[in-house]
Amino acid sequence: MLNDEMRELFDIRRLALLVEVVEQGSITAAADILMYTPSAVSQQLRKLEQEVGQPLFNRRSRGVVPTEAGQVLAGHARRIVGQMRAAHSDLEQIAGLKRGSLTVGTFPTLAGSFLPLVIRAFKKRYPAIGLSLRSARFDELVEDLQSGVTGLCLLWDYPWNRFHDDSIRVTEVFQESTVILVSRTHPLAGRGEVRMEELSKESWIVRAEAHPVVEVLRRSAQAAGFEPSIGFLANDYQEAQAMVSVGMGVAMVPKTAMALQHPDVRTISLGSAAPLRRVLLAQRQDKVYAPAEVAFHSTLLEISRERAADYL
Repeated sequence: MLNDEMRELFDIRRLALLVEVVEQGSITAAADILMYTPSAVSQQLRKLEQEVGQPLFNRRSRGVVPTEAGQVLAGHARRIVGQMRAAHSDLEQIAGLKRGSLTVGTFPTLAGSFLPLVIRAFKKRYPAIGLSLRSARFDELVEDLQSGVTGLCLLWDYPWNRFHDDSIRVTEVFQESTVILVSRTHPLAGRGEVRMEELSKESWIVRAEAHPVVEVLRRSAQAAGFEPSIGFLANDYQEAQAMVSVGMGVAMVPKTAMALQHPDVRTISLGSAAPLRRVLLAQRQDKVYAPAEVAFHSTLLEISRERAADYL
């Protein structure tokens, strides 16, 4: 059935000729603009009339006038040719991307680890595109995306709280493991893997202001049968690492938070019990994606395929 439908479609080049002849009112004038000979244009129009099965023009001594069928088809053809030109322009921009700008929303741990790899590749491929970033909390990232402040943004979620919004399309970039941080003098520092049950007596260093990692810790500890004892509230992961390094406690962090690791801190795996968070690329469902957005999307997913294993 598809092959039958394809045979009934009109040649786009003939449709473009039809539009030009209707607008010029003359085969000769259209031929001059399109750099064809008048006989070549006439031949293509006759073939189009054969495809349509009825006359498209009334020939007169001083030009041509479209028939009713010619006017109807020309109306459709204008839209089709316009869309094809837009598609061609978009593809050219994606291939060369010689203009445009893009604002991307992100969050701190990704901006300090994975995202610079993407930006480096993107800028090398598309140096003329103006790229800017907005690093914010989750709710602000979603609000910026929905309001059009950002063209796309990076989000995250956990299995117990999957992100869903009918107005936003998400693509999984990679999954990220959660790890334990201890000081280099801690009894567990030489271990490659640890169970949460072994950490029940520890004092925990967590992020302040109800940071999502606090819930990750509490869920993991409760699953292991204990309530974590919070010893210090850190404003960022560098501060948390500093406190871990001097033995003020241990910490649980997403692996991307360890892009810059303190020399006196050791990272220990939780193995298969480690909570996994998804890193997501989010875009509005209802918008037509600009070429710069398409190019960034493609670059980001390419880099993620190369580096995803680093975060598990």
